[in-house]
Amino acid sequence: MAGKARRKIVVVGAGAFGGWTALHLLRMGARVTLLDAWGPGNPRASSGGEGRAIRAIYGPDRIYSEMVLRAYHQWLALEKESGQTLYTETGTLWLTGRDDSYVRASLSILDDLGFPVEHLDLSVAARRYPQVHFGGVEQVFVEQRAGVLWARKACEVVRDQFIAEGGTWRLASVGPGPIRVEGMDGLELSDGQLLKADDYVFACGPWLVSLFPKEFGASLHISRQEVYYFGTPAGSKEWGADALPIWIDFADKVHYGFPDVHGRGFKFADDTRGVSHDPTSTDRNATPALLEAARAYIGRRFPGLKDAPLLEARVCQYSNSPDGNLIVDRHPEAANIWLAGGGCGHGFKLSPVIGEHLARRILRNGVLEPTFAMARLGRIAKAKTQFKQG
Repeated sequence: MAGKARRKIVVVGAGAFGGWTALHLLRMGARVTLLDAWGPGNPRASSGGEGRAIRAIYGPDRIYSEMVLRAYHQWLALEKESGQTLYTETGTLWLTGRDDSYVRASLSILDDLGFPVEHLDLSVAARRYPQVHFGGVEQVFVEQRAGVLWARKACEVVRDQFIAEGGTWRLASVGPGPIRVEGMDGLELSDGQLLKADDYVFACGPWLVSLFPKEFGASLHISRQEVYYFGTPAGSKEWGADALPIWIDFADKVHYGFPDVHGRGFKFADDTRGVSHDPTSTDRNATPALLEAARAYIGRRFPGLKDAPLLEARVCQYSNSPDGNLIVDRHPEAANIWLAGGGCGHGFKLSPVIGEHLARRILRNGVLEPTFAMARLGRIAKAKTQFKQG
């Protein structure tokens, strides 16, 4: 096997987790090949589409708030290195009902980490954000340092930076070779080639289930999620990022969305986990009943957009672990296979830190975070995916 300084590693999946893992491995001295079946941020991928939120409120889960802090540094560093805009600050408007424990559990953590959060009286919130109807809302918080990461673009920039620094990029689909205790001895590529390396990282989102059915099976649920972009009035500034933050509403169900950032339209999503979804072959047309429910919600919460035209409907997916936590671990039966997934709709923002964490474990014998271990999956009898959305 090659020495650690020049270890040969293949990373399967050029989405957020895979791209950042490949870049960190390369920067730590490995020879890295990055593969993807359709390219970084492609329409089938969980990292596809336009925007993802980055914010630090995570209830009592301090580990994620700390990861967000480090992720900010890396996202902004990549902006500087690439000369590309990848982040737009908007803040996040949190709307809760009587139970505001999720947000309140974060306040001391965020204060300690330097993330300012403002608690608004309802009357103040109504004056500041006249676009919002606060019916059913009892508490309002504004997380000031939060915003939108440009998802597809960011994946492409990470890939391009990886290539610029000496990494090898290939467009190819793969299948894992035979898995033995001592490790896997090669990847079967779509062109028939066998690609061999010292270590193999699979960071391929929803495709982890089809590549490793025995390991994941029913413990990783791939859900269909629909996202809609509605048109705002011509010449209006009240729906832009300078006037309205990202918003997360769990006064009833959990809904979230973005203001009209960079002219993309007003984003709406229902965080309820959808039906099972095949990311490769499923048609991605909007479901009429879900679109009707979205329009009804928009009409109640944002009356000025009641009759807004639909600009775009997108279907993506969440890779849901039973407890809503990520999966970052070594394969239970192969010493040279590493797995990263289970983004659960909130992982994108954390991807620079996930990539760094995994690269340190592979090349520098770092310790993997127990929260993300695969062993926990078998101990969870009933799936209760917690709200960690992103």
